Amino acid sequence: MRKGERTRQMIVARAAPVFNVQGYFGASMSDLIRETKLGKGGIYNHFDSKETLALEAFDYAVELVRERFRAALAGQERAADRLLAIVGVFRSLIDEPPLPGGCPVLNTAIEADDTNPALRDRARQAMAEWQELIIRTARKGIKAGDLRPDTDPEALATVITATLEGAVMLSKLYGDPVHMRRAVVHLTAYVRSLMV
Repeated sequence: MRKGERTRQMIVARAAPVFNVQGYFGASMSDLIRETKLGKGGIYNHFDSKETLALEAFDYAVELVRERFRAALAGQERAADRLLAIVGVFRSLIDEPPLPGGCPVLNTAIEADDTNPALRDRARQAMAEWQELIIRTARKGIKAGDLRPDTDPEALATVITATLEGAVMLSKLYGDPVHMRRAVVHLTAYVRSLMV
């Protein structure tokens, strides 16, 4: 890897926590300069705008969460076990966040819903990917006879992601992981109730 590419990756990795904690509008160039230890020109040498950097930083942050999904799902065969592994990944966003600030999709969706269409679209894509993972898992589980045939995969995806993202928000808002723990207990019982 060339030096320029390494520098670009370093900028993204150091900018991702800044954007995740402070948001796109809250993160100033001076914050990014401080974290990257590069001058403004050094950053703009690699990115044509703050928005371009924010988009790549978001992609980087989401990839950290994707890696957790891959690790949690490795070796999980039964649908219920896979669904509970997905729940566990969301719990880890509170217990051991991959970067400061919590869930990058939740943070970006809230900040960029009406103000930054490009970031909003990236958040939608990431959430759609997570929901599709749950939907595929449920469909395979129904087909394999692991989950009840009356399970609605789309509704399940909505309930799991909405409950967990809400729990992330409440846990951050109150500084208390009890909200995530309660959501995990509830969803665990819910997933088990779908098992054949």
